[in-house]
Amino acid sequence: MKILMVNKFLYPAGGAETYMFGLGDYLKSSGHQVEYFGMDSVDRCVSNSIDCYTDNVDFRNAGFTSKIKYSLKTIYSKEAKEKIGKVLDSFKPDVVHLNNINFQLTPSIIYAIKERNIPIVQTVHDVQISCPNHRMYNEQTEKICSECFDGKYIKCTKNRCVHGSLLKSAIASYESHYYHKKDTYNLIDRYICPSQFIADVIINAGVKEDKTTVLHNYCKDFGVLPPKDKSRKYVLYFGRLSVEKGIKTLIEACRELKDIQFVFAGTGPLADLCKDIKNIEAVGFKSGDELKTLIRNATFSLCPSECNENCPMSILESSALGTPVICSRLGGAPELVTPGETGEIFTAGDKEDLKIKILKLYNNPSLVDKMSESCIKASTNTIQNYSDKLISIYQSLMKLRG
Repeated sequence: MKILMVNKFLYPAGGAETYMFGLGDYLKSSGHQVEYFGMDSVDRCVSNSIDCYTDNVDFRNAGFTSKIKYSLKTIYSKEAKEKIGKVLDSFKPDVVHLNNINFQLTPSIIYAIKERNIPIVQTVHDVQISCPNHRMYNEQTEKICSECFDGKYIKCTKNRCVHGSLLKSAIASYESHYYHKKDTYNLIDRYICPSQFIADVIINAGVKEDKTTVLHNYCKDFGVLPPKDKSRKYVLYFGRLSVEKGIKTLIEACRELKDIQFVFAGTGPLADLCKDIKNIEAVGFKSGDELKTLIRNATFSLCPSECNENCPMSILESSALGTPVICSRLGGAPELVTPGETGEIFTAGDKEDLKIKILKLYNNPSLVDKMSESCIKASTNTIQNYSDKLISIYQSLMKLRG
C-alpha cells in the first residue's frame, strides 16, 4: 500500500510528529511505501520522491510586515494545494493520512486530494476543529474555555485567544468560520480520534459521527521489563512545567506532603517554582533510557492537567512500564486509567482531592504492586496492533472508492 503522510512540520516538533514518524517507520518496515508532505526546513528529516514541499511559514516569530503577508496564506494556501497536487500525481498514494495541517498548510490541501478521489484519513491531535486556538484554554485567564463551541468563532478574536494577539486571533477566527461554512471537514473520510473526548468535541463542531473512529494512541513496546528498584521511594511528574499542566496545584500539594519525595522531570515557565522545596527534586528534561528508568522505578506517576488533554503519552508510557498513574478528571486522560486497578482519578485543580489520592497509593504498597501488574496487562495497544487496525481502516476506504 502507498501512504502519503501529511503534517505541517517535517521534523520532531512535538507529539504529532513523534506519532507520525513512528507510524511511518513501522508501516515501511511492514512493506508499505510511505512518503511525506509538509513545510520545508533545514531540520526536515523525512521526504517525498520529488522533493516538493511548501515554503516555511513561521507566523509566531514573523515581523509585522510578514504577518500581514502570511495572513491570507494561513487561511487558504494556494501554494500548498498546488504542491501537494504534484506529490499526489507523482506518488499516486492509495490513501492520504493527514495530521496537523491548519495555518501552515491549511485545509486547502483537502480539495486537491478530493479532486483526485483519494481516501483521506486524519488523526485528530488537538481540538482545532472546535477551537480556533487549538487548545480550549485561555492563557490570559488560565482557565479552560469552550466559548466557540456554539460556532461563533469571533469570540476568539474578542478574547485574543491566540498568543494574546488581536491579529493572530482574528485570522484564527476567520479560518474556523470559513471552513465550517464550507463544510470542509466533512470531506475527510475518517477521523482517527485518540480519545472519545476528542471525538465528542469534533462531532459537536459538525463532523458526522460515522466519520469518527476512537483509537487510543499506540505506545512503544518496552519489551521485558527489569524488576522495579524499590531502594528509593518517590512519586514522579514528567512533562512540561506550565500552569495548564496543573503544576501550581501539584506544587501546593507537594508542600503539604512533606514526608513524600517527589521527582519533577521536565522544563517550562514554572520551573523556578520547584526551587527550594525540600521534597521536590527537579531533574530537568529527561528522555530515552534515563526517562524510562525514572518512570519504571517510580512508585506511581502524576498527570494533574488542568487543561483538556487528548490522549496523554505520559499515561500510556507509565502504564506500559508498570507504573500506576493518578490523573485529573479532564479530557481524554480518564479513559486511560481504571480507578483502583491502574491508578486513581482526582478532580482537576482540587489540591485536597489530589492529596487524598497520593496518600492512598503511597501508603498502600501492596495495592500499588497489584496496580503495577494490571498496568502491564492493560497495555496492549502496541504499534503493531495499532497499525493493523489502521490498515484495516485504509482498506475499507479504498474499497468504497472502487
